[in-house]
Amino acid sequence: MALETGLDILAKARAGQYGIGAFNTNNMEITQAILEAAEEKRSPVLVSLSEGAIKYGGRPLIDMVIHESKQASVPVSVHLDHGSSYESCLQCIRWGFTSVMIDKSHEDEDVNTKETARVVEAAHAMGVTVEAEIGRLGGVEEHVVVAEEDAILTKADEAERFMTNSGADYLAVAIGTSHGANKGKGRPFIHHDRILEIAALLPHPLVMHGASGVPAEMVEKFNSNGGELKDASGIHEDDVRKAVTEGIAKINTDTDLRLSFSAVVREILVNDPKQFDPRKILGPAREAMKQIVADRLDVFGSTNKA
Repeated sequence: MALETGLDILAKARAGQYGIGAFNTNNMEITQAILEAAEEKRSPVLVSLSEGAIKYGGRPLIDMVIHESKQASVPVSVHLDHGSSYESCLQCIRWGFTSVMIDKSHEDEDVNTKETARVVEAAHAMGVTVEAEIGRLGGVEEHVVVAEEDAILTKADEAERFMTNSGADYLAVAIGTSHGANKGKGRPFIHHDRILEIAALLPHPLVMHGASGVPAEMVEKFNSNGGELKDASGIHEDDVRKAVTEGIAKINTDTDLRLSFSAVVREILVNDPKQFDPRKILGPAREAMKQIVADRLDVFGSTNKA
């Protein structure tokens, strides 16, 4: 079926108080895991590519993701995650993406607004919808490390002004989550009051970045097979379940897929050191990622919403 825009999918989620998973892919196995889980759960989904993924996989990766996404019988949008420039967003629109994010959250509000508005004007002319961000998450974002002291919670009045002036369709908000596998000590604190304040002023779908759960069993499997991942912690499922009733409609997940992929590959190579058949290494890793996606869709409440 034809791809849908991000807003087509996310507006329904915001109205229905459930979340849509935006899962990052870097290769065929991850893409298959995302789409197969979405099909089995009858859930809409966003398949996301970062600029790093695009650089890694090039046009073959893009064409494969778009082709496979169009074969799905559930609503799918192909999304650019953390686009760094107007040019990057336009290139993805030309390639066939139906949702793009322009991330100028590290700039001052005036620059962020103007650059976002430029992307919105071009994207809307092509029938593509736009995510933007105001406030800033801590953690590792692509290859940029944002220190905890540099993280800035999104303010409701700024969010309202920014969305009015930029024309963006959905907004990534900083409410206590962070990118990467180390999201804080114990259970990271999520500012649910801040989500409610923003949602009270904005009808737009809100986006939770840095929302991976970092499953303890996958961390253990990773570490017990030669990995080194210390102080790993994720966002509690109950905080995600609560957030989708408060205005969060899009939940990004990347770390969980990377972690499960790496943990299973490590386990196979440790337990079967003679193994060199990629199918017997990557196949089980794909199944592990598929289970992660399926579990996340249940948490988000999007199962049977297609």
